[in-house]
Amino acid sequence: MIKEYQLRVLPREASNEAELRQSLSREAGIDLSRITTLQVLKRSVDARQRQIFIQMKVRVFIDEQPAAESFEKISYEDVSKANSAVVVGAGPAGLFAALRLIELGIKPLLIERGQAVEQRKRDLARCFRDQRIEPESNYCFGEGGAGAFSDGKLYTRSKKRGDIDRILRLFCQFGASDVVLKEAHPHIGSDKLPGIISSMRKQILQSGGEVFFGHKMEALLFQNNKVCGIRCDNGREFHGPVVLATGHSARDVYRMLHNQGIQLASKGFAMGVRLEHPQALIDELMYHSPQGRGDYLPAAEYSFVTQVAGRGVYSFCMCPGGFVVPAAEQQGLSVVNGMSPAARNSPWANSGMVVEIRPEDWTEYKELLPKASKMHEEMVLLTIQEALEKRCYDLSGQGLKAPAQRMDDFVRGRASANLPAGSYLPGLVAANLHQALPRTISSRLQEAFIQFDKKTKGFLTNEAQLIACESRSSSPLRMPREAGGLNYVGLEALYPCGEGAGYSGGIVSSAIDGERCAEALSAYLMK
Repeated sequence: MIKEYQLRVLPREASNEAELRQSLSREAGIDLSRITTLQVLKRSVDARQRQIFIQMKVRVFIDEQPAAESFEKISYEDVSKANSAVVVGAGPAGLFAALRLIELGIKPLLIERGQAVEQRKRDLARCFRDQRIEPESNYCFGEGGAGAFSDGKLYTRSKKRGDIDRILRLFCQFGASDVVLKEAHPHIGSDKLPGIISSMRKQILQSGGEVFFGHKMEALLFQNNKVCGIRCDNGREFHGPVVLATGHSARDVYRMLHNQGIQLASKGFAMGVRLEHPQALIDELMYHSPQGRGDYLPAAEYSFVTQVAGRGVYSFCMCPGGFVVPAAEQQGLSVVNGMSPAARNSPWANSGMVVEIRPEDWTEYKELLPKASKMHEEMVLLTIQEALEKRCYDLSGQGLKAPAQRMDDFVRGRASANLPAGSYLPGLVAANLHQALPRTISSRLQEAFIQFDKKTKGFLTNEAQLIACESRSSSPLRMPREAGGLNYVGLEALYPCGEGAGYSGGIVSSAIDGERCAEALSAYLMK
């Protein structure tokens, strides 16, 4: 007999299977000796009150054993002789599109401007050593995309877009721990994700797909009103219908598409700073205890959101036990992002703290636009984003060092005489961030931090610091798709996909969008 139960237990009980079985036996009235196996299906921390509880959904096997596999794996056939499709970009959207194409009997030609994830690691190490960014192999570009060295967060609010559990199972099939199937906010870890990405590439190659690194798309190929392939900067051409999954940092791709007459549209996005606290302080605040998380709780997370002057201000991509890293794709820009290893065991916690920007807000950011220059409307927000990154770089102006300011100093509008210890390895420069951030962003952040501190007293502190800037929360552009479809409006055989196309915001939602575009492409080929 197999039954499922909801449990609410103390952290110590949740961490010890023997105690968990005893709790279940008491709650459900099951003889302890009859419980052969207990599987945790979902798990979350309830820290709303001073007494912390763990909410669990468990599957109990009574007088019988479970099957050996916890989920059914997908089998990939040989597609080496099948019709080909071009997938541009090997981030989550592109990788999952390629894998889904194989399932559907189509040979993917996966084109990536950057390098394989193993080479990316070496390039990133050199980046830190030399304080210089490798333009085509960095935290943005390369196999795995911008998510390859992120926290590997697999939580998404996009419940209606597709089968989230399927995506999680695929991650497990390629090497993730099955813990991601259970946690309310699953994550893989920046130290584990590259190996999983490598396993996905190996599967694509084993199934007859092809992968091309160091191939930067420079043009779409057209035939009448139909996309028939791409041309790369080395002169090579690849033919077939195209899934375009280039990521939200490929600004040169946006400009290339614009020059080729491809319609783009402005969309809302957000910019601000990356905020870093000592993790021990966040543990104390979130778990309502001077002892912090103790022996049985994970590194604490937080989520804040408010409205200031008619625009949302919110935490984004919270990384407990993590690091802040340089995330620009070229020298001369100051862009930061957060990441965490699987153990989430660094001494610091960080998150983006960003302000919502809508397309109609562009006049509030005129100070960031070049003087007396004509600009197409759809490119304005992209220009504003890039200009803020340049302005923040000018505040530090030293290799990959980033400008930073203590949190309470920022709110009070005073300079920081020095900075606390932190995780950002290239180094920080004490700066007045009000000199770089437009008033429409800085004033909203000031007010939001005061509000967040009222909700969680002690959050606003000079033990924390703001690092600038957090500007890549999502794309400021969207490639329009036909109503009710996934193909680009006005052209056949082009499927804009993922964050770069403006249709997702994270690893799982990008993976789902990649699969959906692959399915639409397959249906097109079958017409």
